[in-house]
Amino acid sequence: MLRSGALAALFTLLLTSVPTQAAADCGDRPAAGVDWSNCMKARLRMAGDDLSGGTFQRTDLGGSDLKGADLRKADFESADLSRARLEDADLSGATMIRVYAGRTNFREATLAGASLFKAELPRSDFSAADLSGADLTKAEMSRTDFTDADLSGANLTGAVLLRTVFTGATLDGADFSSAILIRTHLEGADLSAVVGLTQDQLINACGDEETRLPEQLSAPEVWPCPKDD
Repeated sequence: MLRSGALAALFTLLLTSVPTQAAADCGDRPAAGVDWSNCMKARLRMAGDDLSGGTFQRTDLGGSDLKGADLRKADFESADLSRARLEDADLSGATMIRVYAGRTNFREATLAGASLFKAELPRSDFSAADLSGADLTKAEMSRTDFTDADLSGANLTGAVLLRTVFTGATLDGADFSSAILIRTHLEGADLSAVVGLTQDQLINACGDEETRLPEQLSAPEVWPCPKDD
């Protein structure tokens, strides 16, 4: 049998040999792989910085300038990106589950394959952005602008799309199953290759003579939205 001192030494050895995850350090400089979880990083200037693979869970980045930043595969789960500048940023494969990004600028950003499950994106600008293959399931996107954006293969199942703009967007293979379309702007949009769209969803949407629909669907006799809505 081991003496009490030997047992204590063995217990200490076992504790010190177990790997522990390093805690986030909010004082770290911006760099690839940085861990700023739960940090206050609002209104910082990081345009063009390499933050790829970084961890920003529950981080406050509101109002920060991340224009052109490399954010590939970064983790923004439950982060605050409200009013941030992310135009031309690369967010390919990023995790943005439950992120809050109201009035955020994503113009011409790359979000291919990004996960935005239950993200809150009201009044944000995704015009000319690449969201091909992105997961937007149950995202709240009221008054969000996807003009000329690439949403091919994107999953919009259950998304809230009140007054959302899809004019000129690429939507081949996009899934609109159970999405809420109320005064959603489909003027000039090509929906001929989308999936999950139903006739009932079109009743309250906005379209025009240039809106293209899947073969099994037809435009309402009168689109409900006036030209200036």
